[in-house]
Formats: sequence, structure tokens, C-alpha cells
Amino acid sequence: MKREDDAPMQTLIIVGTGLAGYNLAREWRKRAPQDRLIMISRDAGHSYSKPLLSTAFAKGKGAEDLVMARREAMAGQLAAEILTAELRHIDTAARQIELADGQRLAYDHLVLALGADPFRPPLAGNGAASVLSVNDLEDYARLRAALQGRRKVLILGGGLIGCEFANDLLQGGFSVDLVEPAGRLLPALLPAAAASALAQALTDAGVRLHLHAEGWAVAVHHLDQGLRVEFRDGSHLDTEVVVSAIGLRPRIALAQAAGLSCARGIRVDRYLRTSAAHVYALGDCAEVEGLLLPYVLPLMAQARALAQTLSAMSTPVHYPAMPVQVKTSVCPVVVAPVAADSVGEWSVAGQGQDLRLLFHDSSGQLRGFVLLGQAAGQAADKAALQKQLPNLLPVESEHE
Repeated sequence: MKREDDAPMQTLIIVGTGLAGYNLAREWRKRAPQDRLIMISRDAGHSYSKPLLSTAFAKGKGAEDLVMARREAMAGQLAAEILTAELRHIDTAARQIELADGQRLAYDHLVLALGADPFRPPLAGNGAASVLSVNDLEDYARLRAALQGRRKVLILGGGLIGCEFANDLLQGGFSVDLVEPAGRLLPALLPAAAASALAQALTDAGVRLHLHAEGWAVAVHHLDQGLRVEFRDGSHLDTEVVVSAIGLRPRIALAQAAGLSCARGIRVDRYLRTSAAHVYALGDCAEVEGLLLPYVLPLMAQARALAQTLSAMSTPVHYPAMPVQVKTSVCPVVVAPVAADSVGEWSVAGQGQDLRLLFHDSSGQLRGFVLLGQAAGQAADKAALQKQLPNLLPVESEHE
């Protein structure tokens, strides 16, 4: 089969219909209006913004309210075949994928936008199966159903998602406990002073924080009314609904089974190529030159670059400094994270929960910052600071 310009018809298969998959499909379709596009979705395939899951309770929104376009509409917009099916196997030699129903589909290029799974802590007890995580629309619908007629929620994990859900559920009228065994909130993102300010803001708003090193949950038991969560130090908390927000793990099992090189995520180069020819990866499952960045801005940068590469204009992905917004309305936070091995010092300006923290290395180079409260709303200051930061992945002057 040929296109109208007499070039051979190409088939692109994208596995995944989250933000990564759909953003890539939109960008690629602009450049390849006549080629064949097949998308594989493990869920209903509707288009929605995953970051909105952790702000929807306060707005009174159900799962259907968050759908921006249904699968059928997306198929029409993208001139795509969107199949709701499980991917069973990738045959990189034959350039085919096999679905759970046995159907085999050939590709010219295959893109894995598989996403990540919530980390599930190993929990004993007859209530362990009742612990919920929210990673997609279906999870969110289950959480809303579980909270019908309930008031008390316990969140395991004080990272970005845990803090956002604590804020959102509190604003939605629930009584919230949050447990973080690292001893402070957002331990991977915030220095101690910023974490303390955020903790105070959430506490003042009504969240009950439990920040101590023995706060690892070990068991969940059913009670006559609700659930009891037991911790490693022998203490316990009683609640009605338990939400686990401990972190995400990239989905790499299918890639590993296909022989693709994987570490924490699926290893890809600056062109988002995996170790197999004609197979690419992007989004939460992709580890780009050692970087795993499960945020929206890196994902969008990947989608733009990969769309050009797939359209015969090889383009390496470029990461400028990309601050992360933590959607805690009681104390908004914007953070440009500092690399774990960075050597330098933090400076702190401001009072209470309105803080501006800057991290400079020994040469005086700005390497990261945190803006909290009113400081987080100063767009001009954020932009000025962002310009001073080095690129996460610099621009490459040479294209293949």
C-alpha cells in the first residue's frame, strides 16, 4: 500500500493511551497525515489528564467529569485504530506484537508508552486487599465509590502524590491522616526547611501528619467499622479507607521479556530508541540516559522530539530545567529539584510558609530552588530562576 505521494504506507503502533501516548499521537499525526496509526489501550482509552486525579475531590468531580474526549472521539481526531486490549508479547525480530486474544499486528515502528504501576507495599492482614491506589480513571472511580458514606482516610506515603491527595481530600471534606516513614514530607524533592513549612501548612489546615522512621505499615485488618493499619513499631491507626501513595515503578516486564535493555525503566537514548531497532519508549516507563522523570513537562518534550524522529527528521530530546508544581492549595509549592549528588548550600528567605529557597554549588551556580506559599505564585521570579539553571539534558547540535 502507498500513500498519495507514492511513499510506502508506514504503520506506527503506540502501546498506551495516557498523556504520553496521546501527546505523541497528536504530534506525529501532524507530520504523517496518511500513515496508519494503531493504538493499544489497557483501559477504556479515553483521553484525560492524569495530574487532575489528585485535585478532583475538592472540585466535586467524578471520573466521568475528568474525561476530555472518549475513545471513539480520539480515534476520529487522530485517524487511528484504538484497540482496548492487553499486550502479551513483542517480537522485535518479526516486528510484530501479540495481543492477549492472540491477534498479531505488524509494525514499522513501535512505541512503548506503558506508564508505571503504583508500588504496593507487602502488607499482612485480612484488610490488605482493601488498600487502594490511584493511578488512572478507574482507580479514581474506585476510590470515590469506597468513600461513599465514609469520612476518615489514611494515606500511606508523603511524597508528591500523597501530599496532593491529602490536600485534595481535606478540601473535599474528609478527615485525613498521612504517614511518611522518611520523617519529612516530599523527601526526594524538598530540603528540610521547605518540608517543614509544607508540613505546618497541612497540619494547620487539619491533616494529621505522622512523620517518623518506624511509620512503615506492616498489616491492615478489617474492623467492624473500617480498617486498622498496624505499623512496624507496634502502633496502629484506625480509619475507614486506606490509600497507598508510596511511589511508582515503571512497567518494564513486557520490554524485559522481549529482550530490551532495562534498568529502573526501559533504557532509551536521546532519540528515545530502545536496544531493539524500530522500538521506542517514552513517558513514565522510559529511562532517558539514566533519567526517570515522571512529570508532564519531560513527557511533552519527549513526544515532540519523537514525533519528528518518527517522521524521518531525527531529533534528540532536550530537557531544559523543568520545575515541578506540587498542587497543595493550602501551601502551593514549585520545586526545581537538586541532583542527589550535588554539593552546595541552601539559602532561605521569607517567613512562615512563604519561602524562597535557593541552592548554589561551590562555584556559585544555581542548581535548584523551592518556592512556597505566596512565593510560588510569583511567575516572573520563577521564570528568572529557571533561566539560571543548567539544562537537565543539553541541546545537541548534531543530529543523526
